Amino acid sequence: MKRRAFITLLGGAAAAWPLAARAQQNLASIGFLGAGAVETSAPLLEAVKQGLRENGLLEGKDYVLKPRWAEGHNERFAEYARELVEQDVRVIIVTTIAAARAAQRATSAIPIVMASINDPVGNGIVASLARPGGNTTGMATLNQDVTTKLLEFTNALFPNATSIAVLFNPTNPSNPVYFENVRVQAVSHGIAVQDFAVNTPSELNSRFDAIAAKRPDALLVIPDAATQDLGIRIAALCLQNRIAVISTDPELTTAGGLISYGVSRRENYRRSAYFVKKVLEGVKPADLPVEQPTRILLSVNLKTAKTLGLIVPQNLLVAADELVE
Repeated sequence: MKRRAFITLLGGAAAAWPLAARAQQNLASIGFLGAGAVETSAPLLEAVKQGLRENGLLEGKDYVLKPRWAEGHNERFAEYARELVEQDVRVIIVTTIAAARAAQRATSAIPIVMASINDPVGNGIVASLARPGGNTTGMATLNQDVTTKLLEFTNALFPNATSIAVLFNPTNPSNPVYFENVRVQAVSHGIAVQDFAVNTPSELNSRFDAIAAKRPDALLVIPDAATQDLGIRIAALCLQNRIAVISTDPELTTAGGLISYGVSRRENYRRSAYFVKKVLEGVKPADLPVEQPTRILLSVNLKTAKTLGLIVPQNLLVAADELVE
């Protein structure tokens, strides 16, 4: 290469470097506090990206995502939230109450968007759905509201049931309250409740040994971002031990659970991108009412029912929004 051509090429490249650096600086940094692991949470993170694309934001062009994964260890959220604040992210997406509280303690200025949070008003995350106040808004679930109906469906499937096991995460601030609600409702149906706490994903196998030893009529999985990400493992362990899984998570039924009545987490995560777009445009979270999903799905896995030797009542088959075969 001739000396003049080389100098011209070098000069062009040097001029491009500052432009590339400026382009990188113009990307909106979006923090993400995930309760599970990157491997199991990948579909949910992709749902957020899908929602951002639908709102005209492209990864690498308009924003850069900075995910942090607690892997079932909620105590990590405090450190992760501080890291994201120090990195001057424009918004923080939170996936569970513990993550939301950690982010709120870390900042009162950076907007916080809930991807799918159970009872954010009752858990003190927002002041109200219509007027969230502070720096937090986003998507709420209807999990506690639909549990009564879920137990009615369970009673239809197991009219002679005497006990159910309940799997929950005690480090999730909403789970103990949720469990007590389930216990009271189950007792009204004449069903005893056995509680099994899972603090971290590594405890799952040992908990299932204990559950299998009790031989419950069914297992109810209380919604928690970390345990829900283990849906495939939970479903496999239940089938292995011939235990029916009931939940508010349609994805868990698709993975092999028996029945669910609830909202799609993926849809909530996708919709949360709308709030991200709005706060990036300068709208204050306090001015964005928290949304609740409008579609509740009844899902029944007929393949699992057959494996367990169960006959699904006709009225449930007719009412089901989704039949997994």
